[in-house]
Amino acid sequence: MQILVGLGNPGPRYAGNRHNIGFMAIDAIASAFRAAAWRRRFQAETAEATLGTERVLLLKPQTFMNESGRAVAEAARFYKSQLSEISVFHDELDLPDAKLRVKTGGGDAGHNGLRSITAHLGGAYRRVRLGIGHPGDRNLVHPYVLSDFAKAERPWVEDLVAACAEFAPLLVRGEEASFQNKIHLAMQARGWGKDEGSAS
Repeated sequence: MQILVGLGNPGPRYAGNRHNIGFMAIDAIASAFRAAAWRRRFQAETAEATLGTERVLLLKPQTFMNESGRAVAEAARFYKSQLSEISVFHDELDLPDAKLRVKTGGGDAGHNGLRSITAHLGGAYRRVRLGIGHPGDRNLVHPYVLSDFAKAERPWVEDLVAACAEFAPLLVRGEEASFQNKIHLAMQARGWGKDEGSAS
């Protein structure tokens, strides 16, 4: 079973935070593919969906960000999923707003959710990095990620998570480069990031 994980913090207080863009992407996928009703299990909210020909588990840990790995590890053990079958959608300070990159493995770049997953399972899972930009000062990072997207930012956020949903079947088929480039082109077509070259 492939598992698509969105990272965020549970509860209405955090719902619009930059740190919760992973939850937003998973919600968009659930809506686009008419996922089954959300259920509480594995210390998470989960729903099953069919993307193309692949049955997948959508998972939003409810443990708070720094314990996300507990939920992901429980689900992975239950389904006997390999690390290569796990994709984690998360906010990325080191990418500009509205950008997306996919990578397998690598460091956690100070992201507590990734750090927790790596501690429980190892690092060789797929990361879908959703750019939220950087506040410019490392001392401002904590309040920045735990603040809501500004009203002016919401259009690109909605477009980015909608594109994640539209092209998610490519991701679960293992076509990461195509998934990334299709989203890059879709975001360019909607007016975001036209000053940059093609995705790499």
